[in-house]
Amino acid sequence: MTASTSSTRPSDPILSVANLSKAFGRRPKEVAKRAEAGASRQELANLGTAAVIDASFDVAPGEIFVVMGLSGSGKSTLIRMLNGLLAPTTGSVRVAGTEIAGVKPAVLRTVRQESVSMVFQHFALFPHRTVLDNAAYALEVQGVAKEERIRRAQRVIDVVGLKGWEQKLPGELSGGMQQRVGLARALSADTPILLMDEAFSALDPLIRREMQEQLLELQAELGKTIVFITHDLNEAMFLGDRIAVMRDGRIVQIGTPEDILTDPANDYVAQFVQDVDRSKVLTASSVMEPARAVVTANAGPRAALRAMRDLQTSGVFVVDRARKLKGYVMDADAVRLTRSGAGDLAAIVKDDLTTVAPETSLSELFVPAVENTLPIAVVDAEGRLLGVIPRITMLAALGNISQTGEIPLPPLTVPISVISDTLQEADAIEGSSIDAGSRA
Repeated sequence: MTASTSSTRPSDPILSVANLSKAFGRRPKEVAKRAEAGASRQELANLGTAAVIDASFDVAPGEIFVVMGLSGSGKSTLIRMLNGLLAPTTGSVRVAGTEIAGVKPAVLRTVRQESVSMVFQHFALFPHRTVLDNAAYALEVQGVAKEERIRRAQRVIDVVGLKGWEQKLPGELSGGMQQRVGLARALSADTPILLMDEAFSALDPLIRREMQEQLLELQAELGKTIVFITHDLNEAMFLGDRIAVMRDGRIVQIGTPEDILTDPANDYVAQFVQDVDRSKVLTASSVMEPARAVVTANAGPRAALRAMRDLQTSGVFVVDRARKLKGYVMDADAVRLTRSGAGDLAAIVKDDLTTVAPETSLSELFVPAVENTLPIAVVDAEGRLLGVIPRITMLAALGNISQTGEIPLPPLTVPISVISDTLQEADAIEGSSIDAGSRA
């Protein structure tokens, strides 16, 4: 049995898990085999406990991969198999190309020293060692000379914001500072992979948020691959490039935060995410609509008016031939320019419109949505129009309401009859000019 996945696996994984199971009890092999065949934990209770059942996923270099689930879902057992703290009952774990399931202790030690470090929930610091000595411990185990390990430990202490606290003991530090020491110890080993098991769950909410933000900053700077275990959905949504949702030992869905939120694999995942602050997870690209009210810059005011009449909207976006957004035109201006006989739309194109990048979160769009008459324009780095976000679409996304039918555009500010009369007058004038030219 395999998990439902909402996104493709990375092509060159640094960590690869295949059909991984862990069972405890009198007959673990039998428990694992029957669980993989579909038996529930309850059905196997008399034989043992199926902690992890047939887990498969890949993690790409530099990715933050979050494993999320309630207590008892198997997530902590899973992460302990990723560095060999627990031996799997069945399946494979490859770390930086090396298989660690069933290998000799010497191979496992090498993998831990060179490829993977772990940050624990309750810090696991040595109480009688200073901050500096705790941070340097992994290097000491690796046999690094004292002068070199002190230098490297000092560097990561500076990185995690503990400069000036090097000679303090863990008992003299706050919980957040102790967790920074644990993070510094893992970073000092300079392994490409960090495993973090509920690393921030023991912290107060404000300190926890601060540590989450610092982790993202560190990952952006150092490019580490992080597998992060949490039971907190908002933490998973904030940190994860991708999220694996676990239930009763099984991975039931893998996907980006947007995948998990907008396309849950089953009712369990849907219930899990129903209280998430969607405005901080959804982005402009995930809710934008195709831009229908669009004309090219050389189209002229009459073409703009026709588009407004047909779509019953008060304005249209103006793009060049490469679809780069130049601005917008409003109905009253287009009527005035058409009646004047002018044919150059550039005279009435306004460029004071709000544009956003595809990755902009919905929480940043509330004010622009209120302040702008037209929908918010979504553009790429070159300024090309990708789509628009009408106010109603954003509200529907925040309320998790499916859109059906046409998306309403901003209503006309000039009566439709005025626009129609203007177009008829312009057509009549043009027709007279053509006839006169023909006679001449």
